[in-house]
Amino acid sequence: MELLIINIKELVQTREETSACTWVAGANMAVLPSIQNAFLYIKWGVIQDYGSMANMPTTDCKTIDATNKFVLPTFVDSHTHLVFAASREEEFVDKINGMSYADIAKKGGGILNSAKKLQSKSEEELFEFALARVNEIIGFGTACVEIKSGYGLTVQDELKMLRVAQRIGKETPLTVKTTFLGAHAIPKKYEDRNEYINLVINEMLPKVAEAQLADYIDVFCEKGFFTPEETERIVLAGKKYGLKGKIHANQLNISGGVQVGVKTNSLSVDHLESMGQAEIEALKGSITMPTLLPGAAFFLRTTYPPAREMIDAGLPVALATDYNPGSAPSGKMPFILSLACVNMRMTPQEAINAATMNSAYAMEVLNTHGSISVGKAGSVIITKEIPSIEYMPYAFNTDSIETVIIDGVVMDS
Repeated sequence: MELLIINIKELVQTREETSACTWVAGANMAVLPSIQNAFLYIKWGVIQDYGSMANMPTTDCKTIDATNKFVLPTFVDSHTHLVFAASREEEFVDKINGMSYADIAKKGGGILNSAKKLQSKSEEELFEFALARVNEIIGFGTACVEIKSGYGLTVQDELKMLRVAQRIGKETPLTVKTTFLGAHAIPKKYEDRNEYINLVINEMLPKVAEAQLADYIDVFCEKGFFTPEETERIVLAGKKYGLKGKIHANQLNISGGVQVGVKTNSLSVDHLESMGQAEIEALKGSITMPTLLPGAAFFLRTTYPPAREMIDAGLPVALATDYNPGSAPSGKMPFILSLACVNMRMTPQEAINAATMNSAYAMEVLNTHGSISVGKAGSVIITKEIPSIEYMPYAFNTDSIETVIIDGVVMDS
């Protein structure tokens, strides 16, 4: 199938050469290359050509006129908990009434609440529940998504979650990477926490690896959850099976998770609401992507990650939704761009780079996604008629997306 998009007001995030190890960092995050009055040619689901309308190829194929509209690569959401059994709005009310995230967890809410609900659902039920979210995030412009386990907390239920996540990648248009997060919380029945950690390492992990259910391993490195020493032990165990680390770090406190991520050459450290200069210095020169989840800070009313300080220090940052039922019940990447600009003082250009190029690095799909480049997937967003690309994060409650195309196929609106 061929598809030609013509008269594009501005084709955004055009890059001649990108590779799986490239990210955008520091001052370069403010640079968003583009072409005005452009075309984009997709064939067999892959970008074949793009450029000025003056150089548009002659071809007899389906054509979309994008006059007064912008085209940009689809978003890459590199941190989600998309597979879950039920919402947790009762905890939302608890938060309004003054309970903290930690307080809710202590009374059996939070992650343990989601685990209890998920354990009672079948694999087929979880898949059907997730499909509604899949269709939702596609409409928001996402084509690539990372999905974690972590609401199972038993051998069979962690495997169940990962099978559902992989099935999403096979039966929907999304490109999916899966992450084993058995070390999300310690179930209350374990009086000895080492007993559960040993279960994660010696029983869950080998079965996950044997069935090839995960690309990455994750740990919630946080006070009241897993210590830096426990996190390092679990991540290193995962590395023996070829699973790279993607660590929940510094969400509620400076936890040491950033330093563990750098030490273990983890692919990313995610959250980072609590950061000091030592953490910023630790990330310099590393291969670990700082991934910011402003949706969680917004929902929990906590401090936002210091994106401005990190970028000004020369670091890259990625953006993701953290879509989950407890602390970030939204998979809307355009809203994440708005939060990044409004509450973390990122420019729209920096936010788009963070949600495309850098998030693609954070889930190792930069060779196929994240930019408008020849040979990459023909997965793009066509906006409505908007005055500028800055308008998308500026108008935070406006749906600026008209059409989503994944692998050259126009998605149903």
